[in-house]
Amino acid sequence: MASRLTPEQSDFVAAVRDFAKRECGTREQRDALTGDGRDRHHPGLYDRLAGLGWLGVCLPEQYGGSGGGLADACLFLEETSYGMIPAGGFVTSVITAKAYERFGTEEQKREVLTGVGRGRVLSIAMSEPGAGSDVGALTCRARRGPDGDWVIDGQKTWISNAHIADSILLVARTFGDKHAGLTMFHVPAGTPGVEIRGIETMGGREVNDVHLTDVRLPADAVVGEVDNGWRQLMAGLNHERLFLAASMLGLARRAFDDAVGYVREREQFGRPVGSFQALRHRIADLATEIECTRLLVREVALDCDAEPERLFPREASMAKLKATETAKRAALEGMQMMGGYGYATEYDMERHLRAAVVSTVYGGTSEIQRDVIGKTYGL
Repeated sequence: MASRLTPEQSDFVAAVRDFAKRECGTREQRDALTGDGRDRHHPGLYDRLAGLGWLGVCLPEQYGGSGGGLADACLFLEETSYGMIPAGGFVTSVITAKAYERFGTEEQKREVLTGVGRGRVLSIAMSEPGAGSDVGALTCRARRGPDGDWVIDGQKTWISNAHIADSILLVARTFGDKHAGLTMFHVPAGTPGVEIRGIETMGGREVNDVHLTDVRLPADAVVGEVDNGWRQLMAGLNHERLFLAASMLGLARRAFDDAVGYVREREQFGRPVGSFQALRHRIADLATEIECTRLLVREVALDCDAEPERLFPREASMAKLKATETAKRAALEGMQMMGGYGYATEYDMERHLRAAVVSTVYGGTSEIQRDVIGKTYGL
């Protein structure tokens, strides 16, 4: 697969870049939109992205999307991340929307997928206090009520964007078996018994505890098949890992460009610090790693588009592992090259670092990705 973009994709990328430069191209604009970096999602700006038709980039046309593929969605995520557009709700929305697209009823698809294209935010709730990497160990329980409805009790944690979501795709246990007994449920915002409590992090307000107490859902709230949620989750791993990889690729590029811009201008000992071999070689290595990451992410995205029913566990895990570790390295190296200024809140590098560090944890840790890759080789 060539890494070159089609003319339509090139125009799309140029439009997103122009939007980013115009709307959040200065530090003052970004601070105003994000509460000095605390919030990663701005509803007003997100509505404008919806108005441009970009939020439905990889959703079917019959549900208001543009009918594009995963490669198009990855380009959008890469460019919004590079441009520091505060559209943090998009990642979880598009990951979750893909689950509805594949397994939801026609009514669920019309409601949820159409809503995503119009600017609604979705969240997915899997992790629990005792079930992180081991999702199959979750204990949040859904049981049948007397009228055929569902009653759910339990707690979820580290749930991204639950506080701004119009609905949550909840994974709960409906049977005792570790993997065969999971089911997905559609939980609209404001459902009685659902309490969302924010978790303060070094990246600001992103994740939440979600407490469910005697939550009652109708029988048709099930997404897909009862007790078959594990298979459905596995079918969506290509999407989740690819989208996270694309987002971190954009961040890695931004951290790199910010560092290069600084070392070109900063002078010590009578010349720009970037002219010293120690930094020049560091820049060369980072540039090579980022280009390798770009090629990997785009290759896997096009492979997934070419064979949408096939799972790519090795390739998707490689993309997620490579992009997140590269983003973290780019931000750390950028801070080192900028010295004290990289640590100062006056510059964006410390924000890049805070955003990059957690990427090697969420969506499956780097250790989990390596384990998955190793298993595909029969190890």
